[in-house]
Amino acid sequence: MSETIRFFSVQIALIAVVLILHTYLGLHIVRRTLVFSDLVLDQLAAFGALVGIALGIQYGSGPSYMVSMVAVLLGSLLLAVIKPTGKVIPREAVIGIMYALALVGSLLLGDKLSGGGAYVTKTLAGSMLWVTWPLVGITSFVYVILLLFHYRFRHRFIALAEKNQGPKQKIKDEKLWDFLFFTTQGIITVLIMPIAGVLLAYAFLMIPAAIAAMFTKRWAGGVVIGWIIGFFACVIGLCLSYSCNLPYGPTLILSMGSFFVIAVILRSVIPKS
Repeated sequence: MSETIRFFSVQIALIAVVLILHTYLGLHIVRRTLVFSDLVLDQLAAFGALVGIALGIQYGSGPSYMVSMVAVLLGSLLLAVIKPTGKVIPREAVIGIMYALALVGSLLLGDKLSGGGAYVTKTLAGSMLWVTWPLVGITSFVYVILLLFHYRFRHRFIALAEKNQGPKQKIKDEKLWDFLFFTTQGIITVLIMPIAGVLLAYAFLMIPAAIAAMFTKRWAGGVVIGWIIGFFACVIGLCLSYSCNLPYGPTLILSMGSFFVIAVILRSVIPKS
């Protein structure tokens, strides 16, 4: 029983911490319609981890995180700089191409590694069973710093998210703040990807935020709604995974996805205020 309690407590603690910042950044992504940018950074972090393995670096170690961070920083720079202004090539197309290249690079590299298929699967599905209290502590510390950073410069980041919702306005040093936004997004990606995997990391960021965006335009309210629903959905998924012996990551994604479907139905029947 004590082992079961330890397992649930450490997993729930990590989920509770992760969902706060992920929901907030997810609201930015949803409102800026950059819905695949996080998937690009997730996949680049996975590619960096595979490059580390090819260089003889142990997966999930400190040097492995550093190699992933280099790949993510490059991706953040490209996302900030490559911004088509015309309608011929939308920004989403650039993001989609970057994701495809990162995924293909991961698959090709995995094909050349001994046991590469298992490593590719691990980057996609994660290894949440590895979660420990020291990891929760480190993640909490980094997330608090990033939250303070975003709070300090919230007007800059919110201006980026809302610039297309009213009269067009010129934002000073827009590319710099874009880069800083994607970099902070990339840092949490590097932290969470080795244990959650690409797919669950993307679900943490997008699903609670997408649900919240349906019901409120307020930033603080959106974070609260997204966190509560995401946390409740993840706890249900965690219990189902444990009791039914189901894969951890996919079960949490399906649980959050079910809540998203319910939210879509509710939004369609509840009159908008």
